[in-house]
Amino acid sequence: MLSKKLAAITVAPLSLGMAALVLCVTARAVTAPAPTLIGILQAELNREFTGLKAKADPAPYYMAYEVTDQETGTATASLGAITLSQRSRARVVDTTIRVGSPQFDNYHSFRGDTGRFTAATLLSLDDNPDQIRQTLWAESNRVYKLAAQRFLQLKTNQQLLVDEKDVAPDFSPATPETYAQLPESYAYGLNDWSQKLRGWSSEFNKHPGILDSAVNFQAKHEVRTFVNTEGTAIQRGDNLFRLEIMASTLAADGMPLQLLTTMEASDPAHLPAAGLVDAKVRDLAGKMDALLNAPPAEPIVCPAILSGRASAVFFHEIFGHRIEGHRQKDEAEGQTFTKMIGQKVLPDFISVNFDPTRRTYNGSDLIGYYEYDDEGVKARPVAVVQNGILKTFLLSRSPVGQFKNSNGHGRRQPGFEAESRQSNLIVESSRQVSDADLRQQLIAEAKRQGKPYGLYFEEVSSGYTTTRREGLQAFTVVPLIVYRVYADGRPDELIRGVDIVGTPLASFQKILATSDHSEVFNGYCGAESGSVPVSAVSPAILVSEIEIQKKQNAQQRQPLLPRPEVN
Repeated sequence: MLSKKLAAITVAPLSLGMAALVLCVTARAVTAPAPTLIGILQAELNREFTGLKAKADPAPYYMAYEVTDQETGTATASLGAITLSQRSRARVVDTTIRVGSPQFDNYHSFRGDTGRFTAATLLSLDDNPDQIRQTLWAESNRVYKLAAQRFLQLKTNQQLLVDEKDVAPDFSPATPETYAQLPESYAYGLNDWSQKLRGWSSEFNKHPGILDSAVNFQAKHEVRTFVNTEGTAIQRGDNLFRLEIMASTLAADGMPLQLLTTMEASDPAHLPAAGLVDAKVRDLAGKMDALLNAPPAEPIVCPAILSGRASAVFFHEIFGHRIEGHRQKDEAEGQTFTKMIGQKVLPDFISVNFDPTRRTYNGSDLIGYYEYDDEGVKARPVAVVQNGILKTFLLSRSPVGQFKNSNGHGRRQPGFEAESRQSNLIVESSRQVSDADLRQQLIAEAKRQGKPYGLYFEEVSSGYTTTRREGLQAFTVVPLIVYRVYADGRPDELIRGVDIVGTPLASFQKILATSDHSEVFNGYCGAESGSVPVSAVSPAILVSEIEIQKKQNAQQRQPLLPRPEVN
């Protein structure tokens, strides 16, 4: 119908005005589709790169843009009332420019001095070509100036400083990739979740000894769009739904006490049912009441069992950070395992893999999953330790020694530079026993050593480790729930105020056996390239010795007035 009407108009005698009208209608009918975000990024990247190569000295040899578009919904309840409910969305861009050559460029590190050029810059939420191109142009100009200045400084330093031990290139080639798979957008009602939070958080009204508590829900939908001058164009993303239960108080001696449990999933339907969450809230509140009456820990070295979740954090902190590739090149790092490729670093019944391609483990979602890393490299499983022998490191596009190419572990938080980081750490064991047998071995080991008890670490919150040379090569893991397991058969005793401390090489050699099933710990890991989601999977482990120290006691004064009564 439309084509016939236009034909009838064009054969009639027309004035100039009518001709213009017909041409206008025809033009609207064949208007090209609006450019996509990837198209806008690629066009501006090509324009900027071509122009800088022609006019700039030193010239860039590589450029990339990564845009992160993140939508979040958050609700928090305390004592049966909503204290926060909000939705937000932001889109930012990170710009990478490398000048010099892959052998030596502006990202070269001297004695722990690494370049930092990125500043996550706000970008239009709409695919508005004008705004986006203006922002990319300004950022490219800013980042190039910093890159060129640093490169010239590095060239000078190279002549003044002694020869470096590691002469590996600064950047490695990568196969151009094209991929587009947007994460599913799940419907969730923030008001519905708020109602659930009210009910769960009201449980803490029944526990007057708990001074602060909250139940939090967070939904995050993230899309990352990456293009570079090698021809890679990737658009991918993920969803994260998280429930967090928190409670804190003060013991009679002023020691702060806190318990935290979290549940993570890529789909809201994968979160525990409401009844199970309610049970977790009651369990946490009950354990907090018990901690108030628990005796404080005393320093001791004794045998111990770490639950699967506690062991997962143990491996993440003690081992995982020390096999991140960039630490092997940095002379300021302790480089615990740098020269140990092909050598035994763990018991021969332990293997460790990092597999970012794995979405789940025994029905639990793994939040360290991704298809491509933040340097456009395809994710892949990496066997780091096989039967106790160290085989490789986690690698970004910064080569390390004999390892010339990335294995898909260049990661970052928006606003940071990509570094080699952990993904899904999976510990496997060929020396497995039941939980009951593991406990009996713990008691037998305590008797053999003449110790009154061993320890059972049921739950931990986090940990931290020192990897740099100016500090001790040590680690601390922060337990939440710890029991004394008495050798004489007395009931297990809950204790409070415990920190696990030690050094990595000595600790790994003390693993005696593992349980026959694994547990998952999901969390966010903070390091040089910001905070990234990671997972760790491990069986429970029995160690012949573990050292604990008293947690620092701030000796805070308890409230002068009792908590208000609940109506």
